[in-house]
Amino acid sequence: MYKCKHFKIYELVPRSVYEARGEKAWSLLDSRALEMLDKIREYAGPMVVNTWYWKGDREWSGLRLPESRYYSLYSQHTYGRAFDCIASQKSSQELREHILNNPQDFPYIRGIELDVSWLHFDCRNSDKVVTFSP
Repeated sequence: MYKCKHFKIYELVPRSVYEARGEKAWSLLDSRALEMLDKIREYAGPMVVNTWYWKGDREWSGLRLPESRYYSLYSQHTYGRAFDCIASQKSSQELREHILNNPQDFPYIRGIELDVSWLHFDCRNSDKVVTFSP
């Protein structure tokens, strides 16, 4: 089981999951997505996924449950394979371009959302990187 070097579990799951499972919540997240999240963080510098732990408003940018207004049965977030990240030193567009231009460094990333102010990436089952807009 992979645990992130640069993120705590409460940054990646909603409050209810953290309160119920604590450190055991790592098992709900895809190891490939976690590994890619660390690689992106090493390139981008400081970044956030969820901020609820510090009384911020981001709770559903990692694992999503049916109680979330953003929930979809078909979302990669539902299966722990997607993260929405905001970096403080690089724009989301810079991150998307870096990932797309260096696929060898991000071998498990197979989905990237375009035209949003955050970086959405996922590790869906695909032979190639799929880009899509909201």
